[in-house]
Amino acid sequence: MSQNLKDLSVAELQIKDRELRESLFKLRFQHGIRRLDNPAQLSRIKKDIARVQTFLAQKANQQ
Repeated sequence: MSQNLKDLSVAELQIKDRELRESLFKLRFQHGIRRLDNPAQLSRIKKDIARVQTFLAQKANQQ
């Protein structure tokens, strides 16, 4: 995952971040009503968001 994130532009990373946050919102909602089959998805999405944020910060420092 991190290899293909490295190749994305800032705009694409921002879009990816927005998509991941929307997914996290939906998963939290499902978890709240006890319909989430795999609760490990929550932590995986959170880590993916952190990775995207890290790459965004790195690209901001390069400019």
